[in-house]
Amino acid sequence: MSQARRLAAILAADIAGYSRLMGADEEGTLERLKVLRRELLDPKIAEHHGRIVKTNGDGLLVEFASVVDAVRCAVAVQQGVPERETGVAADSRIELRIGINLGDVIVEGDDLYGDGVNIAARIEALADAGGVFVSNTVHDQVRDRLPFAFEDLGEQQVKNITRPVRVYRVRDVNVGAKRSAQPSLILPGKPSIAVLPFANLSGDPEQEYFADGMVDAIGRVSKPWRIPIVIQNQQLRDCFWVGIRVGTMPSDLVRLGQWLAPVNSPATPSCTTVPIGTFAIFPTTLPRS
Repeated sequence: MSQARRLAAILAADIAGYSRLMGADEEGTLERLKVLRRELLDPKIAEHHGRIVKTNGDGLLVEFASVVDAVRCAVAVQQGVPERETGVAADSRIELRIGINLGDVIVEGDDLYGDGVNIAARIEALADAGGVFVSNTVHDQVRDRLPFAFEDLGEQQVKNITRPVRVYRVRDVNVGAKRSAQPSLILPGKPSIAVLPFANLSGDPEQEYFADGMVDAIGRVSKPWRIPIVIQNQQLRDCFWVGIRVGTMPSDLVRLGQWLAPVNSPATPSCTTVPIGTFAIFPTTLPRS
């Protein structure tokens, strides 16, 4: 007996830093998540003709017949979340990561299976907190139909998928203009270390604890010399950018910079070092043993 199949746009979403939020305030986080679903997620999904396939803790899988509706829904949700978190401390805010793929799926009852679903989940794992990432199949269908910009992040090798997947970051032009008007990060006038968030490229949530350990190590090394650490966003994951400001640095910090192995990143696919003013930003990941 042949399996039932159909072409579908699959949206996968989860909460960035969910375990940390639950550890800090379990009951409060659950209540806020319920309100977010009731007042924003579920209405937006219904408005854009989506169907919630399943939920799993902080995760959500949604099917759309139209890939245009899927992307519109994702952007509308990401626009709405910050508006509901304005009174919440920065390190306690709920931020979603969303990935969308268009592909063939296997239908069993109300559930969906197959690479069409798996790729959406893997793309979601690459997404920034507050971001919408889409596959090339989505991009090809919506790029001339929606008023959004798409940043090409290059081909990404994702877990349990044989071929690399080309991934795009969706940029809401209007939101981008508002963000560009915000003041830039003010850096100290002396040598410093900047730590910025990056995506968990492994697709394995168990690897996220590496980020906390690395940040702690950087802090311990820099403390004796009172070198400030600038963290633009506390939402750190297992891969992140480390920038060492140009100047005289203690030898321990120099060795730390050498120990971190530069790799290509989704944001700068062919980059190993990007000079930014007086900073050199190194896309890095933890070195292999």
